[in-house]
Amino acid sequence: MSTIKIKQVKSRIGAPIDQKRTLDALGLRKMNRVVECEVNPSVMGMIEKVKHLITIVK
Repeated sequence: MSTIKIKQVKSRIGAPIDQKRTLDALGLRKMNRVVECEVNPSVMGMIEKVKHLITIVK
């Protein structure tokens, strides 16, 4: 499968608990960290939920 790199660019402070848990599920626990995830519908749904806190890295 293909993979995607995700970087957290905004702080989780002040975000609702469900968005914080989504970041944890993606493996993003600190700012400016980059994780590599497989592309599947569940990961894409998580990305859509926190798209204002993250960016896609090429």
